[in-house]
Amino acid sequence: MKKGFLTVLLSVVAGGITAYAVVKATQPEPSTTTIVKDAAGNAVEYRTVNLADTDYPDFTYAAESAVEAVVYVEVTVRQQYQLNDPFFRFFFGDEYGQPQSREQKGSGSGVIIRPDGYIVTNNHVVNGATKITVTLNNNQQYDATIVGTDPVTDVAIIKVDATGLPTIPMGDSDKLRLGEWVLAIGSPLGAQLRSTITAGIVSAKGRSMPDYSGEFKIESFIQTDAAVNPGNSGGALVNKKGELVGINTAIVSQTGSYTGYSFAVPVNIVKRVAEDLMDFGSVKRAVLGISMGTVDKKFADEMKLSAVSGVYINEVLKGSAADKAGLKKNDVIVAIDGQKITDASSVQAKVGNYHPGDKATVTFIREGKQQEVSVVFQSSNLQNGEADADGTIAFYGARLKAANPETLKARGLKGGVEIVSLASGKMAEAGAQAGSIIVYVNGEAVSKPEDVVAKAKKASRAIYIEGVDQNGRTFYFGFGR
Repeated sequence: MKKGFLTVLLSVVAGGITAYAVVKATQPEPSTTTIVKDAAGNAVEYRTVNLADTDYPDFTYAAESAVEAVVYVEVTVRQQYQLNDPFFRFFFGDEYGQPQSREQKGSGSGVIIRPDGYIVTNNHVVNGATKITVTLNNNQQYDATIVGTDPVTDVAIIKVDATGLPTIPMGDSDKLRLGEWVLAIGSPLGAQLRSTITAGIVSAKGRSMPDYSGEFKIESFIQTDAAVNPGNSGGALVNKKGELVGINTAIVSQTGSYTGYSFAVPVNIVKRVAEDLMDFGSVKRAVLGISMGTVDKKFADEMKLSAVSGVYINEVLKGSAADKAGLKKNDVIVAIDGQKITDASSVQAKVGNYHPGDKATVTFIREGKQQEVSVVFQSSNLQNGEADADGTIAFYGARLKAANPETLKARGLKGGVEIVSLASGKMAEAGAQAGSIIVYVNGEAVSKPEDVVAKAKKASRAIYIEGVDQNGRTFYFGFGR
């Protein structure tokens, strides 16, 4: 019996080897090299694969092609400071206390997205820069100018005076899969480590990054374990095909160096923002006009839902796109234009792809029945003090409304103004958060949005805001007029 079993086993193994050899022989052989020209016109040989074949055996094609379009960005920032030591003022007079300035260098990365010199990077890389120098992978250097910035998504567009530059084709970040291999390309820790390539996997999608600094206002990051360090900001996150799927933006670290977690802005958001910045110099944002919460088991049981999925509408702003489409409180949104909605960040990411005036089909559940409505998105861009159709008032990129009595009671307040939503502007840059209640402006109590606008107009230099956030914690921030 042992001998017979051994014979059968060897036959199976031999048969498997033969079958594999036949299949292998019929597969198309990948091409070995591709000759292309770099920005200087020099012939460059890349190892590559057959592009008709969906199986990319390693990272060489993606790395060698994408690295040419990732640049090193060096910035000069002029900082203001003032010396106020009374001892030195006594000896050197009032001149000692005059404002002084000094230059400071910083660096990051960028990705060429158009051959005529348009480069996407992070807002925090170029914010406040008085000079920007871009170095290509072939060591060519250019001075760059800022085309536009968007602090909300931390995306910026800069431009150099050049043509025929290498670019990275844009992919579809919505199609990224958990566990998919990606490469991070950039210049970590400065010029000495330019064009560094690291590999990792997609660890999570639609991630709300633990926000220690209050800088970022989007909540739909791609999380990866590709090693990213200071200097990688603005660099490329690419898939195995060499397609751009994200812009590396931040790490979560107690030390300031990589500890296993890095975050990138999805390229589908980057594309929308970049197009607006190149066309208009600012972002034209669409708004749906709802406040929402993620469906949990308790809500699903109460509403007799068949699945714990989607987001429920907590409030529909009067006159908003959602209101005009007929959406109501407690409706559960499960898809927008066929894309599944799992949480509030996925709604934010999807709506962020639209312009004001665009239409979308919203799939929702009401009283156990699935329905669809067509929504026409409205604009989020209004001048300070202007009222939108939903009754909210624009204020430095935020939308304000009088806080309802239930919210005030829950937070132990007698009056205040709610921050309904945030777009690009000074409020977002200062660290304001949607859902927070403004209680004082420059030390004076406010109870309606018009109070906030009026008291801000009275300010001679700066606007100081105090209030209570969604967790009941007091907050303070300020910004110049």
